[in-house]
Amino acid sequence: MHQRDRGSGLDLARISVSPRVVDAGLWSPQYSLHKFYEHRGRVGKAGRQGLPMDYLVENFELIESPLKFDGNCLLNEGINELWTLVTGTGATMFNNANANTGVGDSATAEDATQTGLQAATNKLYKAMDTSYPTYGSSQKAIWRSTFGSTEANFAWQEITVSNTNADTGKNLNRKVQDMGTKAAGSTWIPTLEVTIT
Repeated sequence: MHQRDRGSGLDLARISVSPRVVDAGLWSPQYSLHKFYEHRGRVGKAGRQGLPMDYLVENFELIESPLKFDGNCLLNEGINELWTLVTGTGATMFNNANANTGVGDSATAEDATQTGLQAATNKLYKAMDTSYPTYGSSQKAIWRSTFGSTEANFAWQEITVSNTNADTGKNLNRKVQDMGTKAAGSTWIPTLEVTIT
């Protein structure tokens, strides 16, 4: 007599995937560039006084419709300076006393490792207009500088915001954009608005 044992089994493996929680912030930069015909220095003076753009547009003649473009490349040196300002000491603020808008004629593509404008000679850093940058509401900061009739008269291909008036400062960002060629007799006012959400 033969006896056979029979058995059956079922191995159950339960695999669960824990959801990954990621906090994300969105850096949303937008540049605008208003180009005015200069009239006896009045536009440049009004711009440097920080008068609202709506007032400038209403009272002075634009050369063309305002140019608007999004995006930029955050530079490593600027990011590191921001974190130092947030968590430590020894960094230079991007405030009215220090911040400058820089423009140059280099069309070299943006790269996070760059430090400053890439133009060899045709470049200029210009101090903030009165009361700029604005900040502290709506999760945004706005930087604005006025380039008068005799300033930065060359092809504008790059733009940045720095915490000094030279490439030796910490540049927050760099954007390559064909903005046209500025000539004597015109005043150009670039504005950078950054929103973080």
